[in-house]
Amino acid sequence: MSNILVELSNAMAAAVEKAGLSTVMVNARRRMPASGIAYTAELILTANHVVERDEGISVTLSDGNEIPATVVGRDHGTDLALLRLERPLASPAETAQDAKVGQLALGLGRPSNEGIEASLGVVSAVGGPVHTRHGAIDRYIRTDTTPFPGFSGGPLVDAEGRVIGLNTSGFGHGVALTIPADLAWKVAEQLAKHGSVRRGYLGVRSQGVEIPGAAQKALKREQATGLILIGVEKDSPAEAAGLMVGDIIVAVDSQLVRDHDELFACLSDDVVDKSTPVEVLRGGQPQTIDVKIGVRK
Repeated sequence: MSNILVELSNAMAAAVEKAGLSTVMVNARRRMPASGIAYTAELILTANHVVERDEGISVTLSDGNEIPATVVGRDHGTDLALLRLERPLASPAETAQDAKVGQLALGLGRPSNEGIEASLGVVSAVGGPVHTRHGAIDRYIRTDTTPFPGFSGGPLVDAEGRVIGLNTSGFGHGVALTIPADLAWKVAEQLAKHGSVRRGYLGVRSQGVEIPGAAQKALKREQATGLILIGVEKDSPAEAAGLMVGDIIVAVDSQLVRDHDELFACLSDDVVDKSTPVEVLRGGQPQTIDVKIGVRK
């Protein structure tokens, strides 16, 4: 007769063993080391706040091999940093689909040479966007796993050892959150290409406003709110395109804009340096204005 608790225990141990191969120790700060995830054989993704220096960095792999590393790029908004190993010897992590509330999850870290450490819990929430000290992230995962010292930069994995996200306590107020793997991997891709994450720049100041019923009829859709422009910066993409104070932004690149979070999400790397349709209400009537989106400095 099988014992379901033994089977579960063995499955969790196997998941830790599998994910532990791609979980590394990052030596880049004065205090205790932190953790990281092998994005490729030569690139390590970790939390930006644990990389306190640009020189003298090393990464210790699961086999104990310590390899010098350099900083490829940083993104303060998502608290992510990408490191390049001197030799491509890491074992790349396998990622999973989006986390589901209630699923079992393991927080992993390699904060010392003593080996991998783990904390078991469940996914308690999936939400977003959430504002950080340096920007915002579109989505986040929260769990009841214990964020032991040195776990920042390490993975949250599912019962099969696949990475669900990257754990960090770098968003302030002692709160530990997990950046979903697809978002973290997208940031890593941009860091590998550009050394930073490019975000769109319009050059406007705005505030939320309700859209009157007549204007909603003109839009031919139900949209209760938008962003009214209360300022347009000189020599900005918005000014060059002809956006005006009093315009109400209701969509960017066919994506609805009902608040500042949705506008932020629309101004991604995908639209930078591209002529992008911005739908506004001007005098209660919809207009589409093409704006060449700039790069936020």
